Amino acid sequence: MADTKREIERKYELPVRPAGGDEGPLPDGGRAFLPDLTKVRAVSAVTARGVTELDAVYHDTSDLRLTADSLTLRRRTGGADEGWHLKFPVGDGVRDEIQAPLSDTLPDELAALVRSRVRGTRLTPVVRLRTSRATSLLVDKAGRTLAEVALDTVHAERLLAGAGSGAGARTADWTEIEVELAEDGDPALLDAVEKVLRKAGVRPASAASKLARALAETAPPTKSHKAAKRVLVTAGDHVLAYLREQADAIVSYDAAVRRDLPDSVHQLRVATRRMRSAFRTYKKVLDRDASRPIGAELQWLAGELGVDRDHEVLAERLTERVGAHDTTLLLGPVHARLRIWDAEGRTDARAGTLAVLDSARYLRLLDSMEALLADPPLLDGAARKPAKALPRAIVKDYERLAGRVEYALTLAPGEERDLALHDARKAAKRARYAADAAVPALGKPAKRFSKRMKAVQGVLGDHQDSVVARDALRDLAIKAHAAGESAFTWGLLYGEEEARAADRERELPRVWRKSADPKLRTALGRL
Repeated sequence: MADTKREIERKYELPVRPAGGDEGPLPDGGRAFLPDLTKVRAVSAVTARGVTELDAVYHDTSDLRLTADSLTLRRRTGGADEGWHLKFPVGDGVRDEIQAPLSDTLPDELAALVRSRVRGTRLTPVVRLRTSRATSLLVDKAGRTLAEVALDTVHAERLLAGAGSGAGARTADWTEIEVELAEDGDPALLDAVEKVLRKAGVRPASAASKLARALAETAPPTKSHKAAKRVLVTAGDHVLAYLREQADAIVSYDAAVRRDLPDSVHQLRVATRRMRSAFRTYKKVLDRDASRPIGAELQWLAGELGVDRDHEVLAERLTERVGAHDTTLLLGPVHARLRIWDAEGRTDARAGTLAVLDSARYLRLLDSMEALLADPPLLDGAARKPAKALPRAIVKDYERLAGRVEYALTLAPGEERDLALHDARKAAKRARYAADAAVPALGKPAKRFSKRMKAVQGVLGDHQDSVVARDALRDLAIKAHAAGESAFTWGLLYGEEEARAADRERELPRVWRKSADPKLRTALGRL
């Protein structure tokens, strides 16, 4: 069973003889010394914990796909936490480490977390690091551990077959310091420790990880799986940059969904919708005959993810509505029934989502996306200037939205109007995404346009959520009645949702007038 821990640490390169160093050689017998860290405020003592020998083999694809995304996957022996470790970047100096027990082969749980990046490509050993680690604890007056300091003497050996064979050294040696904050520790402590280290001549490490340093020092430059940063000049450049951003998000949020991180299903679903929307909006830039099959698969993926995400949204909405009422209006086991409904729906939805992410169909979609973006089928419109091509596409999406909103507003309240408003919501989302894709090229006018489209989408989205909530409330009322419980509260909530939907319908004309202001479209550029 894999465990996760948040790792907050900083790395430092140790010179041969830091100024003002304390006594005591490093375990390699060299002349590098650790500064006196009791100079750090709040640190009462530095407690030595001995030396541990660590042997870690890092795995990646031959084109270093994990490394390109700042992920590290290793099998390590020695130390209290020997086993398989997979690290995901969270922020500067912050990583989530997922640990699995030691085994000869990569555990299935970790294999699943890298599948969206690796897919059919084989993982292979790329670097072996043998580290002699002298560990000390920084403790306060009460004996509480504030941080762990590791003095690491590292020997790196490149294992990746064919990586610059015969060119340069295959091994490297260095000494470094790692300072890792204790669980629930104060990040300000790391700043204070760094201040003392800098005064002693110690500098922050130039490499983000031992693996990165080992690859840099033992191998000639290797072509990365990720393309170099591109200069955006044409309309095609901007559209492709946006599509690549969404493709990267899909791959990245795959692991987040598997880890059940908050909002991850929503973000994965948004990325699939944004990519599909861009295919349709910018059809004069990218050949639709080539993108249409991928768009259809993205629609399938978004639909499958929708089961999980829609339940999540609905559960949050109903829980909030129930919680807003005085207990005198909660007749019967309302909270218990809602919890049971939520648990059943969430379990089924999550199982379905994971099954989709493990499917061959999904992996084929990822391969197809990668192939399309590696050799994009650009049309003549791709060579045009962004200031001309992009506004035209955005306005076409706006006109589509305008037709749907105006049609919906002609209908009387009821099911037909609900469906028309839902169609308008989807059109508002597409117009917003179109503007978002153009922000790097068009700047503030595109941002303002997107903001207005988001406002329309928000009103229509709340209306649609009310429609869905009423269906769920009706089902809950039926189940409560069948079980001999009072259905009063569910009926009360149903009526409130009806009123909320009516409020949104009354609000829509005002929001739409602001969003339909011709100045917003004119500001986008010459149309």
